[in-house]
Order: sequence, then C-alpha cells, then structure tokens
Amino acid sequence: MSTADLPKQYDPQDAQRRWYDFWLQKGYFHADPSSKKPPYTIVIPPPNVTGALHLGHALNNTLQDILIRWKRMQGFDALWMPGTDHAGIATQAVVERRLLEEEEKTRHDLGREALVERIWAWKDEYEKRILSQLRLMGCSCDWERTRFTLDDMCARAVRVTFFRLFQADKIYRGKRLVNWDAHLRTAVADDEIYYEDVKGQLWTIKYPVAGSTTGEALHVATTRPETMLGDTAVAVHPDDPRYQHLIGRSVSLPLTGREIPIIADGLLVDPKFGTGCVKVTPAHDPNDYQTGLRHSLPMINLLNPDGTFNENAGAYAGLDRRVVRKRVVADLEAQGLLEKTEPYATRLNYSDRSKTPIEPYLSDQWFVRMDVLAQSAMDAVISGRVKIHPERYAKSYLDWLGEKRDWCISRQLWWGHRIPIWHCDGATEADLERAFAGRTDVSWRKAEAGGWLICAETDLPVDALGPQFELRQDPDVLDTWFSSALWPHSTLGWPEETPELAKYYPTNVLSTARDIITLWVARMVMFGLFNRDEVPFKDVFIHPVIQDGKGQRMSKSAGNGIDPVDIIDLYGADALRYTLAYSATETQDLRMPVDKAKLPDGRQVNTSERFEQGRTFPNKFWNAARLVLLNLEGYESASVDLRALPVEDRWILSRLTEVQDATTRDLETFHFAEATKGLRDFTWNEFCDWYLEFAKGRLRDPESRPTAQRVVAAVLDGLCRLLHPIMPFVTEQVWQALAQVAPSRGLPEPGPAAESVCIAPWPNYPDSWDDAQATAIVVENWQGPITVIRNLRAEHNVPKEAKIHPIIVAANEGVAARIRLGESFLKAITPCESVTIVTQSEEPPGSVVAVGADVRIILPLENLIDLEAEAARHRKALSDIDRQLASIRAKLGNDGFVSRAPTAVVEQQRAKEAELVTQRAMVVALLAKAEAKP
Repeated sequence: MSTADLPKQYDPQDAQRRWYDFWLQKGYFHADPSSKKPPYTIVIPPPNVTGALHLGHALNNTLQDILIRWKRMQGFDALWMPGTDHAGIATQAVVERRLLEEEEKTRHDLGREALVERIWAWKDEYEKRILSQLRLMGCSCDWERTRFTLDDMCARAVRVTFFRLFQADKIYRGKRLVNWDAHLRTAVADDEIYYEDVKGQLWTIKYPVAGSTTGEALHVATTRPETMLGDTAVAVHPDDPRYQHLIGRSVSLPLTGREIPIIADGLLVDPKFGTGCVKVTPAHDPNDYQTGLRHSLPMINLLNPDGTFNENAGAYAGLDRRVVRKRVVADLEAQGLLEKTEPYATRLNYSDRSKTPIEPYLSDQWFVRMDVLAQSAMDAVISGRVKIHPERYAKSYLDWLGEKRDWCISRQLWWGHRIPIWHCDGATEADLERAFAGRTDVSWRKAEAGGWLICAETDLPVDALGPQFELRQDPDVLDTWFSSALWPHSTLGWPEETPELAKYYPTNVLSTARDIITLWVARMVMFGLFNRDEVPFKDVFIHPVIQDGKGQRMSKSAGNGIDPVDIIDLYGADALRYTLAYSATETQDLRMPVDKAKLPDGRQVNTSERFEQGRTFPNKFWNAARLVLLNLEGYESASVDLRALPVEDRWILSRLTEVQDATTRDLETFHFAEATKGLRDFTWNEFCDWYLEFAKGRLRDPESRPTAQRVVAAVLDGLCRLLHPIMPFVTEQVWQALAQVAPSRGLPEPGPAAESVCIAPWPNYPDSWDDAQATAIVVENWQGPITVIRNLRAEHNVPKEAKIHPIIVAANEGVAARIRLGESFLKAITPCESVTIVTQSEEPPGSVVAVGADVRIILPLENLIDLEAEAARHRKALSDIDRQLASIRAKLGNDGFVSRAPTAVVEQQRAKEAELVTQRAMVVALLAKAEAKP
C-alpha cells in the first residue's frame, strides 16, 4: 500500500480480509519444533462444539492472542494450539433436543450408531463455524495442528491414561450415590449442577412406633414425601431426651408394611430443628447416604433411569416421580398419617445441561481415586510450580482438591470416549493369561459383582477369549473432563515421544474463566503430573466474567448476550479486541451495559457503548499514522545523532522507551488492561495531541524535515509493534504503508524493516533513549503553559480568531530559557500572535492570571472580549449557584431531614454544598475581573 492509496478513513473489514490471508500464506503462525528459538506454548481452552462463540470466548481468546503475538515478536517459537471439545453431555443434549423437536424421536428410536452419526454431522458444522470465528477475530493459532478431543491422537491418549490408571488401581467401579439427570439418563458431576430456590411444601408424616400400645409415633417432616418408600431408618440425636427411650426400637414405615430402626446420629440430626426426627433414605439423599454407610443401613433404590419408580416402590412402580408424590400424599392423608402440610422454600439442584431437577441416584459408576492425585496437584500450586493469577483463585483450587472426593468419570451417554473395559463372566485367570499372553496393553481384575473386568488400550473382539466366553464392552462413555484434562499433552502427541511434546511441553500459560478452575484446571495438573511427571503449565490466568450492566450473566436465551461477530461487523476486530483487553482488569466480574445497534444489512443486534468507544482508538491511530505517512515524502534513511536531536524528539523517544518497558512488564504479569490503557494514553495524548503538533512545522521546513521524518517514522514503527498484539489489523495496514516510504528505518542507525509487523522484533530500546531532562522541559515548561493558556481562552470565551498576546512570568531565568526553547510550539498550538517570556511583569489592565508550575500566566483580554457580557454571564452563574446552595442549606438546616434521611444521602448533600461553595468562589473571582475598570 503506497501513501497515494491511503484512504481517509480506516476500513477494518478491508484490513481483515487482506492481512489475515497474508499471514496464513506466509506461515507466520506455524511453530517449528526444529527451530532453535526457545518455545512458548499456549493451548486454547477448547470451546464446546455446541454452538457459536460468545463474548466470554472472545475475551479469553483475545488475551491469549495478545500473549502469543507478543512472544512471537520477542523471538520465541510460539505455538498456540487450537482445537474444540466434543462436550459429551452438552452436545448430545443439543442434538437429542433437536431430534425430538424436529422428528419427535428419542435417541432410543434411532439407536446408538445412528445418533452418534447425527452428532458427528453437528460437530462438523459447528466446529467449522467456531474456527472461522476465531480467524475472524485475528487469532494467530497454528491451524495446521488443530485438534479435537475425539480425534485419533487424543483418543489414544485417553485410552493409555485410562489403562495406566486401571493398572495403578486408581480406577474402580462401584455402586455409589451420584447426581442423576433423569431427562438425559446419565450421571453428572457436582460441578455441572446449579441451584435454585423454589417455593415448595413441607409435609409432616406420622411414623408409628412399632409395638407401641399408646399410639406413640415419630413425626417426620420432609419436602420429598415420595422418597419415604425407600426409608431404611429414622434418626434422632443421641442426646435428645425426647427420644432416648426409643433408640434401638423400630417404626412402621407408612404405606410399605416394613419396619425400620430408630437410630442415634449426632452428625445428621439437629435436635433444635423441626421435630428432631429425620427420615433416612440412603439411596436418594447425599447426607442420608453417608448416614447409611455409618450405620450399615440397606440402600433401597426407588428409581429407574428415566425417573419413573421401579419395583421397589411396590404399588407405585412404573409411575413418574411427580405422580408418585401426589399419590403418596393422598394415601397418607387417607390413612390419617399426614399430620400437616405447610408452605416451604427449598433449594433444588438442576442439571446444567437439561435444566431439569437432579435426582440423587444409587448406581454403578466408574470412579478415579483422588487421594494421591489430588495431593500432587495441590503440592504443585503450594510449591509455586504452578502459579495462579490473581492469587485469590488459588484458594478455590486448593479447597476443592483438599476434599479429595473420588471423581465419577462414567456417563450414560453414547457420544464420547467409550470406556475401554470389557466384562467377562465364567473365565478363569488361567484363561485370561492364555488369551493375552505377552500383551502389555491388557490388564484385568475381579469385578465386585463377580466375573472379570478387562482393560485394554485397543479394542478387543467379542471372541478374544475364545468362542466359549463372551466379552461385553462397557456401554458408558467417559466424562468429557477426562479427555480435556489431557489436553496440554494429548494435543502434542503423547503417549508418543513426538518432537512437539519434547519441545512444547510443559506449556507456558493457561488462560481461562474461574468457573472451570476445579472442573478443568485442577484435573489438567493432576493428569499432567501422573502421565508426564511434570505440570502442564507454569502460569494460570483467570480472566473476569462478562456480565450485562445489571450484573446478570450474558446469555442468548436471556436476550442480553453480545455476539462478537456482530461487533466485528459493526466496528471491526481491532475495536472488539481493544475494548476487551482494555476491560480485562483483575476484578472478578466485568459489567458491560447492553445497547442496540443496526448492522449494515439492517439487522438489529446487541452491542455496548464500550465498543463504540473502542472503535475510536483504531481510527485515531490510523488518522495519526496517515498524517505521518503523508509527510514522509522524500524520506531518506540515515544515521542520527541522538544527543543532537531537538528537545521534543528526545522527549518522545524517552517516553516511548518508558511505555515499552511498562507494556512489557504489564504483559509479563498479565495486566492486560494496564498495558492497553498505557499504550492508548501514550498514543492518543502524547504522540497525537502533543508530539505531532510539535513536529508539524519541522516537517514542512526543508532544513529540519529529514531529521523530523526519521524520528517520527521511528516512533510510528515502535507504536505499530507495541500495539500489534492488541490491534493486529490496523497496525499491519500502517506497517505496510510505512514500508513503502521508509523500508529502512530506526535510530540511531537505520535497518531494514520486517516484511510484516507480525514477525517484527518486539521493541527493546536502549537506556540511552531515556532523557529525564527533555521530559521535564516538555511536560513542565511547554505543555504546562500551553495548557494554562488554552484553559484561560476557554474559560473566558475568547473567540478562536482573536489574536492573543500572553505573558509568561517564569520563576527564574533558567525556567524562562527552557520555555523559550519551545516558544515556536507555544505560539502555534495555543495559538497566539506573540508571547512574552520574562521573569518579572506587571499585569496589564483587563488581564486574567493563572499560576502553573514555576510560572505565572497573564492573558490580557482588553478589546478581546465583551467584559459586560462576561460579567452578565458570571452574574447569572452566581445566581444559579446561590439558588442551589439555598435549597441544600434549607435541607441541611432541617433537623427532620438530617435525622430521618439515610446517612449516605445526608453526606451527599454536604459534599454537594462544599462543591458549590468552591465553584462560587471561582465565579466571584471571575466576576471581579470582568467588572474591574481598566
């Protein structure tokens, strides 16, 4: 792009189309394990193939791309590994719902193979969409290495890990109480449920004491009367005098004909709560389950997988649990056993995937023993091998791992990694040893219920033991997080010792949201240590969660979500990235008010005013760059004596050095907002508003032009490189245009520029550029007086065309001399016809005065403004202030208001009074000046 082709306005869509393809063609994003460059690796948190990316994804991927582009420019062999997650339960739920809505069929109507085929088609469609969105954002991923959690490479890692855990006796199968999603008919993890407070009822039921001749009964309150059919005890507190005489006896369980014991349990029962009697249903309540284990109680499961009651419910078998509740309540009432019913607020657990209530359910599941694995992951953070930023999030990581609860890894789904276990009955160990002689990829053990569990790294045929023995593969699949926990090393080829694994593992940084610290981060550390004896990453950055202006989490269903693609269509990818980076503070949540806007095609979409603000900065940079480029005609590269440069050049180079140092420090410590803000302030304020104003005259002067061009080109070069990780497209557009007029640039000696800013070296300016003296002169002796004079003009409504003659009274001759160095800039920028710089001066009649650092600024206003009009304006302002003060003082003088109003309201009124008093003093002074007689 030549300067002749520079459009007046920056077109982000054109830049995106042009430069992303250019980067791909050049292969800049591809990492090379044979390279001698040091490695820097990030694995993308793989988005679920359940739909499009949301704004949270955009934030996280922007931050990762900033890091990877920065490190690439620093000379690292930077690998950003992209990929997607099969998201077992989430993806299957979406496809099943679609199947039911469009064809009125269930997965059982289709069968396992046909449903999985449908899900693969869904995956292909949405994975393509997700990856295209990442490209649209400018993400510089190594697309040649794109991974999927069900691809062959990742699947092999899953099988090997499972096999190794099985051999190490860290995987077992047992009947345990789990969270059951009856709609999807699968177990879900504790971390995959959410809670809602709902209005329900509390039923109090009489449990007659067995053998009582007086009609004695225990009164038990419950919010789930249908589960009483599975009660195996009633518990009381051992120290409760009301019931000590009954401990060890039994009650008749209503509606069942069974007798169950009365037990004493101080952990389950609070004698001060309710009646002090608690029904114990071990198969349908987590607390009751633990109680059942402590007292060796029977565990009666009432449910079928679909949520209907099974044969253990007797007359209620085959009915939906909601129907059973109604019938049980009616039957209790008919038998006179329902004491009372009252409204009651209760907290229900819901499946995050199906949005239906969770049922505690006793079922056979596969588990990972967490004791040793969890401790190893805790030690990694405690020792500092893994550092979590901000540090406060380490607590939730350690607290969760500290519970060391065994991990339920099986899911009753059809989409996912099939559990590599085969069941066999009737064989002897000798049969197994004979069939698998010499094989190190097969292991077996006795099953709790009898028979054998055979684990293999590869598929076993049904007749692997011979035709007399049948092998049945376990029908369950693994929890999605099992395969995701392997992501940092499975994507690099493990268990094979690939060149990628050798160079890029462990990775450097993981960036993610706080809600998967336990689900994913902790498990990656566990499995990284188990498989590789090395942590998977050195740093974990937890970014804020984006909410709407009311503090609600954004979602498509709530109508408050913002689609990042819409923002790119409206303002461009740079505006999206800049806004998100600028907002990525260390706060826990990021609030973003949601507004409406129209796309060019007329569609109305959600946006936020923050993105409108973000749009202005790339445009500001483009306009400034365009001004520079249009003034580089005739540019010639040559060496520059830095010591001989004018003050303003030494100042901007010194400030550029400081900004480069600050930006580097901020990125090293994951302070993205600070880095973005610092670059924005330097670019907008110091470079655009000040330095370019200083340089304009020199760029028009043939004598000073060559040096000014070399300096301004070097600064623009530096800004392109510093801003590139945040705004890659506009910086590439400027970089390529700059290369047309200044292909060789740099200070003090010029050098050839890189063919793309994408691979240009990250700035590392020498200490010799640091010039505190030049900075002090520009900031204190030039910018200070210029700002004061501008303010005086504005405060007193001096017409733009008026010719002013300010007088600057310096504190001493040294200050005066430094101001005179910038006299030409002062005259041009204020602007003024002449300026007098002295160390002593009287105030001419009709002047206004302001005091700055080591200076007093006198601005004669005689014949420049209408003093009577000014005086009238000030009188009106004074009248308005007095009226507001009178109102506030009347309130504060009212004892009733002061005593009854909230303290914050009273303090607000007092603060407003103080502010108005200050304003009044200023207006009085201005009025006095306007009314003063010449």
